[in-house]
Amino acid sequence: MEKAQRISLLAKGMGMLLSFTCRLLTGVRTRWVGCQPAMTPRIYYANHSSHLDGLVIWAGLPPLMRHAVHPVAARDYWDKTPFRRYLVNNVFRAVLIDRKGDGTAKENVLEPLEAILEKQESLILFPEGTRGDGEELSHFKSGIYHLAKKHPHVEVVPVYLENLNRVLPKGSKLVVPVICSAVVGKPLAPLGEDEPKAVFL
Repeated sequence: MEKAQRISLLAKGMGMLLSFTCRLLTGVRTRWVGCQPAMTPRIYYANHSSHLDGLVIWAGLPPLMRHAVHPVAARDYWDKTPFRRYLVNNVFRAVLIDRKGDGTAKENVLEPLEAILEKQESLILFPEGTRGDGEELSHFKSGIYHLAKKHPHVEVVPVYLENLNRVLPKGSKLVVPVICSAVVGKPLAPLGEDEPKAVFL
């Protein structure tokens, strides 16, 4: 029990340090223009152009909310080293998914995400699936549509990240301090019963 408490305190301390470092490097301030932070289950979805994207959204949440908001992350990246595994499992409490499945079990990919929503907790999701160049959005994968359709009580909230591609662009390991912004918008209208997937995406 005592060991578990020490691990928990270390994870919380690490989360606070990462949040502070993220704000220091990016100057980012999260602006809630379409809704306010809430413990209701939500899917926060955003454009994706940097390894820092998930951290920026997570760090922009009130500290007391962070334990109930889970980034969705790629297993092949976060499983590579013990340090990454510690961060993703103990600090961010992320949901890891396999990006390179064989295509035969698409429903199973969504199961851990649905388990989070069924616990009345929230997700941070990047529907493009992989990082882009920050200039244009790629086509969204269909997972967010299936989650919204199966869980109509969950709010789907857009987040726009600006300039993150310049802080830690794809293919770079060098962090460059740049002023960034994160804007949280208004939740989407509930998915219509007969709304086609292509229209929603």
